[in-house]
Amino acid sequence: MKQLIQNVPREFFSLKSTPAYLFDLDAFAGRVQKIRSLLAPRARLCYAMKANPFLTHTAASCAGRLEVCSPGELRICERLGVPMEKVVLSGVWKDEDDIRRTVRTWGGANIFTAESLGQFGLLRRISEEEHCPLRLLLRLSSGNQFGMDKDAVQDIVRGRGAYPQLTLLGIQFYSGTQKKRLDAIGEELRQLDEFLAYLARVWGYTAEELEYGPGFFVPYFVTDPAVPDEELLAQFGSMLDELSFSGKITLEMGRFLAAPCGYYLTTVRDVKCTQGENYAILDGGIHHLNYYGQTMAMKHPYFSVLPKDGGTAGETADYQLCGALCTAGDILVRKASLPQLSCGDRLLFSRVGAYSVTEAISLFLSRDLPQVYLWSAAEGLVEARGAVPTDVLNAPRVSSV
Repeated sequence: MKQLIQNVPREFFSLKSTPAYLFDLDAFAGRVQKIRSLLAPRARLCYAMKANPFLTHTAASCAGRLEVCSPGELRICERLGVPMEKVVLSGVWKDEDDIRRTVRTWGGANIFTAESLGQFGLLRRISEEEHCPLRLLLRLSSGNQFGMDKDAVQDIVRGRGAYPQLTLLGIQFYSGTQKKRLDAIGEELRQLDEFLAYLARVWGYTAEELEYGPGFFVPYFVTDPAVPDEELLAQFGSMLDELSFSGKITLEMGRFLAAPCGYYLTTVRDVKCTQGENYAILDGGIHHLNYYGQTMAMKHPYFSVLPKDGGTAGETADYQLCGALCTAGDILVRKASLPQLSCGDRLLFSRVGAYSVTEAISLFLSRDLPQVYLWSAAEGLVEARGAVPTDVLNAPRVSSV
């Protein structure tokens, strides 16, 4: 845990109020560049900004592409000045008005995914009506609501001569996250390779690109197995080398890139012993922290105690670390052996760079959204967002009552 604290700027520890997130932009950029170098020249990276939109601007400068899955995410990119040439506009449902606005504003600079025959038809019609060529990736389904089956993809490929204004770049495929088995990833790559070869052999279609989401595992808990990036990506690179597909390979990653680059700081507000159980009540909780794979708070995420007086660890006791919500489910860690806690001590949780800031149940009980800070050596500690009241979102306007 000592290394965890060393990685965090001192200014963050001295914040007057908590809870708060910190996202280390330098660490994120360094991680992206490291992974790019380990995969080069076999593959390039696409950052899935849904993992953490606060990292978008940095990702635009160091990743080859950004996957954007909603009109709101696209507006974030527009405000940040992200080049549209880097944007893959994805999403299982795309509204016609949103597509048309994007085409009129950006002239087909971005790439669209097509996730159904109906969505493909809509993109085709808008392209024709707006007299604007579009570039498409055909999303192949992994067996859920996203993407199309192989027959639908073949229908589009077979008829490609009828829509010359559309460039079919290739296939997009993503089947899920937190995959512990590399052999399962290898099997997916093998099947994609066979399908691309089939399209070339039967329909004369040579894809320029395969965009693939490997869903690499992120060790969130102290009992999780951890594989060094170099070892993991060396094995994965060998799998890429075995493919017969010779086009461009783009790897879509979100969690794997962002998770290690974030921290969450919360303060102990009350300590009590009830029926022999020690409880520490925090000003944060499950409405801010969301670790994928956590089960009834039984797993221990990586965190460290910061005593308010800067003291060293003394006697220990077992605590349940509970949040501020009025629900018995608001437990971050069910049994943690820690130095004796007191009000004002702070807890620093790590590996929260992906999803927690957007995926936790942040509107529950109308508590404020936490502050968000960004760190870089060039800019220092910057407040990206102050605490945001949510009660205005959870009640009707007074005038309507």
